[in-house]
Amino acid sequence: MERCDFCELPVGGGCACSLGRDGQGTRGQGAGAATGDAHLPGKAILISPRGVAHRPGCLHQSESEVKAPLWGWITDPDPRLWRRLSAGSPARATHGNTERVATRRCRSCDA
Repeated sequence: MERCDFCELPVGGGCACSLGRDGQGTRGQGAGAATGDAHLPGKAILISPRGVAHRPGCLHQSESEVKAPLWGWITDPDPRLWRRLSAGSPARATHGNTERVATRRCRSCDA
């Protein structure tokens, strides 16, 4: 059974790391989340207007809220970027609103 690289739950059997579903209805890293014209993998980092980094599937963000020009995102971040992210090591969005810079991680997504 395929497991999500982020939450380690079975893809399609508990993983909620994706905001959307692909054509087959599975969730997780292989699935894309529709954000405008972009499709975000579960490993993407979303950057809010307040400079907070979130993971797809964050419980206090809805798919309809995560759109450019308000939000930015990094579709294929370095695997270590999430843990490094801080005021001293900010991350700039590479897609969506590329002016967005994250300086802290969402506490819910960080758990």
